[in-house]
Amino acid sequence: MDEERALYIVRAGEAGAIERVLRDYSDKHRATFKFESTDEDKRKKLCEGIFKVLIKDIPTTCQVSCLEVLRILSRDKKVLVPVTTKENMQILLRLAKLNELDDSLEKVSEFPVIVESLKCLCNIVFNSQMAQQLSLELNLAAKLCNLLRKCKDRKFINDIKCFDLRLLFLLSLLHTDIRSQLRYELQGLPLLTQILESAFSIKWTDEYESAIDHNGPPLSPQETDCAIEALKALFNVTVDSWKVHKESDSHQFRVMAAVLRHCLLIVGPTEDKTEELHSNAVNLLSNVPVSCLDVLICPLTHEETAQQATTLDELPSNKTAEKETVLKNNTMVYNGMNMEAIHVLLNFMEKRIDKGSSYREGLTPVLSLLTECSRAHRNIRKFLKDQVLPPLRDVTNRPEVGSTVRNKLVRLMTHVDLGVKQIAAEFLFVLCKERVDSLLKYTGYGNAAGLLAARGLLAGGRGDNWYSEDEDTDTEEYKNAKPNINLITGHLEEPMPNPIDEMTEEQKEYEAMKLVNMLDKLSREELLKPMGLKPDGTITPLEEALNQYSVIEETSSDTD
Repeated sequence: MDEERALYIVRAGEAGAIERVLRDYSDKHRATFKFESTDEDKRKKLCEGIFKVLIKDIPTTCQVSCLEVLRILSRDKKVLVPVTTKENMQILLRLAKLNELDDSLEKVSEFPVIVESLKCLCNIVFNSQMAQQLSLELNLAAKLCNLLRKCKDRKFINDIKCFDLRLLFLLSLLHTDIRSQLRYELQGLPLLTQILESAFSIKWTDEYESAIDHNGPPLSPQETDCAIEALKALFNVTVDSWKVHKESDSHQFRVMAAVLRHCLLIVGPTEDKTEELHSNAVNLLSNVPVSCLDVLICPLTHEETAQQATTLDELPSNKTAEKETVLKNNTMVYNGMNMEAIHVLLNFMEKRIDKGSSYREGLTPVLSLLTECSRAHRNIRKFLKDQVLPPLRDVTNRPEVGSTVRNKLVRLMTHVDLGVKQIAAEFLFVLCKERVDSLLKYTGYGNAAGLLAARGLLAGGRGDNWYSEDEDTDTEEYKNAKPNINLITGHLEEPMPNPIDEMTEEQKEYEAMKLVNMLDKLSREELLKPMGLKPDGTITPLEEALNQYSVIEETSSDTD
């Protein structure tokens, strides 16, 4: 009934009547996302009628009402089939100021029309494959970049930027060709980075360092939304950058990483918005070549160095050597470097662990990022090792029991999701400089067995990557407890009585043969398969492992 009345007025009415009836329709159906199939034809005709009205010379308020209804109707994919034509797309492009290269967005009264047109285009492109093809034909990505350049430094048109960026994100998500066009032809990387700089109001103090005001106000909701959309678009543009990275791109990636560092150190209007902002920053950092992530940390300024020295002087003399990490004026300092951004990433990771769900989507990106940073940058690894795996003192509890970051990560090493447990184990392994003995000290053999088996390190040793040779120092408490630590569980256990101490030799032999027979039966019925270690440390069936060792011994004897 609503469609019939609106269609009648749209076809026969004047602008004022059209505006009123469409405003009523919009108010009534603003939250409608599912439509009755019985009125499908009426909605199609209403869409067609609205496009015919939009080509006329009508007041701005009437244009806005038409576009609001069109946005609501474009949520229905079936309605879009007959109305998604090149002519209708061009009408929306004209209203969104996407066809005018030299128009400078001076008429504030037109801004609502531009925003609603962009909203309509977002819905239509997302829901219609025909619209996606027409977008390529009409070179929509280039037009959107041109509109961004017009408004990148204009804070009072954040809504235009936001929906321009959202449409750019959708196009780059749906068409891989557009990602390449954005990256190289349209210079999307510097353009979108500048959009982020504008949203964050960044003031540079050095080439890759920005001024951070910890007492400043949070981002406004509009700035936050704009930044999130820019981060998502940048993610698509740079999704393959880590493997196609050229040395000539290093500067631009370092600038982007510096902007993302700034992003991690500011907050949004709400806690949820801050988490969403930081989550998108983490995803984008995962696309940055690891060699460019060194800008996440930076040397202390002269003022910060003086503050650190004052703090250390105030500590008792017997404590100064133990506190390499100093928290002063909200700044995490380690080895003369500002580690604030890394500390934020660590806290973000812990919050995602504490959520207890969606680990693959929510946790693995930040864990992977911290792993790669630690592998490539010594100061980051040492800082994270200090925070996650501090020197062991109390070993009375199992490594997976407790509320520290280490305990939470060790629990993840036996998670049911293979990807989650692999990246958690890999992170801890890298913090231990890929040394098996060091990893086992913090996790126990049982928790680490999966990683070691996959790496062929069950017999010990270390990984393939090179790390500095500085040695870990054990605490006196750990040294005293070490002889009684159960290597499998990784914690201190009271000596247990040996059950065979009171057996006679005949009883021991009987029990041994009984166990052999049980294992033999299980093996013959293929309920289990005896395994052994090959010389390279990987697992293989026991017979094959013994054969390989026999071959090695024979070869060695022949050589002798």
